[in-house]
Amino acid sequence: MAGFNAADYLLDRHVRDGNGARTAVVTANRTLTYAELADEAHRVAGGFVRLGMRPEERVMICMVDGIEMLTAILGAMYAGIVPVPVSTMVTGPELGKVLADSRARVLCVSAEFAESAKVALTLAPETTDVVLDRAESFSDTVRSHDWATLSTSDPVMAYETWEDSPALWLYTSGTTGTPKGAMHRHASIRAVCETYGSQVLGIRDDDRCFSVAKLFFAYGIGNSAFFPLSVGASVALEPGRPAPRLIAERVRTTRPTLFFGVPTFYSALLASDIPDDTFSSVRQAVSAGEPLPAVLFERFRSRFGVEILDGIGSTEALHIFLSNRPGEVVPGTTGTAVPGYDVEIRDVTGVPIEAVGEPGELFVRGPSTAFGYWSRYETSKQVFQGEWLRTGDSYVRNPDGTLTCLGRFNDMLKAGGIWVSPSEVEQRLLQHPDVAEVAVVAAPDEDGIDKPVACVVPVAGHEVDTQALIEFCRADLASFKRPRAVVAVAELPKTATGKIRRNVIREQVRDALRPGALA
Repeated sequence: MAGFNAADYLLDRHVRDGNGARTAVVTANRTLTYAELADEAHRVAGGFVRLGMRPEERVMICMVDGIEMLTAILGAMYAGIVPVPVSTMVTGPELGKVLADSRARVLCVSAEFAESAKVALTLAPETTDVVLDRAESFSDTVRSHDWATLSTSDPVMAYETWEDSPALWLYTSGTTGTPKGAMHRHASIRAVCETYGSQVLGIRDDDRCFSVAKLFFAYGIGNSAFFPLSVGASVALEPGRPAPRLIAERVRTTRPTLFFGVPTFYSALLASDIPDDTFSSVRQAVSAGEPLPAVLFERFRSRFGVEILDGIGSTEALHIFLSNRPGEVVPGTTGTAVPGYDVEIRDVTGVPIEAVGEPGELFVRGPSTAFGYWSRYETSKQVFQGEWLRTGDSYVRNPDGTLTCLGRFNDMLKAGGIWVSPSEVEQRLLQHPDVAEVAVVAAPDEDGIDKPVACVVPVAGHEVDTQALIEFCRADLASFKRPRAVVAVAELPKTATGKIRRNVIREQVRDALRPGALA
């Protein structure tokens, strides 16, 4: 079996080729070349080995984006250890659940999340060591170590992993159930670089990447680690929570050529007062996580002069497998399959749908699909079906060959016995000048029949006129599609990765159509 180590592919390969002096990573405090980043990652690998970790054991990483987190991921892979980056927005009990589920021996944590980590460790008896930003007495039940000591250990060379060795686990967001660890192999990392990164994004060694999505997210780890490092480009990392002014300032100082965001953040940028020339260095913006409404695409390009490349991927597929192409974007669609991947739209019986305009569930097969969920036998069988991955997304084929997302398969609404796509109603509402963000869900009326309800975040300084928005929809949508109520909210509940938590919204508006509910 062929030997292959993803960390060697991402770092040492460039040093061997004489490119060790190229800039690899930039933060507010440090800049490292490829040679320096490789050396630090090898030392972190040595630190994990010194803690007694063995190949294929797990290290959970709950850290802010920075050199420490990047080298924790790469160092673990060097040593044949499996890094498990997790959301920094989870509570202590939530962190404890995934820590216990993963059976991670070691937990690496930034100081900001120390209190959550203390709670988590009480729920994960198999975790023996914790690595912190600084030395401190952390817990009576685990050994504590500081990052400086770990990262200055004697370096170790890449462990002799092979293409199918486990490289990385990524937990799904778990908004509608228990989080599940998707298990990825070393070769999958190279696969996403050579398919989407090379053949769609067209990333070059003179690019600099900046991603709003963080390293713990499948989308973010591709943007900020796999893609730039695969070609000898550089990445700018920001540890802070994304806000338009912070991100705009970092974009102005780091001058990225590739910018990665999610639809809700592009909406936030448009609603902000940041300068219109903020993205003057960016040659291509990218969106994923949820479908990008055509109106946001047009507004962003008109104001900032940058095209957004919309695509869809998943934690289970590691990155984007369906995408528009630079210079050929069809707004409101997700484009076509990325080279190396095949997609099918299937009906409820599993039969592929070839007809234009007929909705079904999207399936994908390709070289980066996970080999299952950790300790989730039945769920794995439902999602990983032979060569095919069941995405859970509802799609329709367009006459030009592109595909359009209608939302999550179980988010489709049925009004008057007819299926309604929430995204279609949302795109109409986003065209109204008072609307900044919107989510459409189903709520029962007084007869118990589900009808569309829109939750709207107004543009700053504007107010929501319920009847005006309903009439606005009436002018462009069939009557059964228009929302029966509009609820103004300060913000939409979202996951750590920026996806709208529709299950939470459904609970919030379940009585919106009852008599007197909105009086």
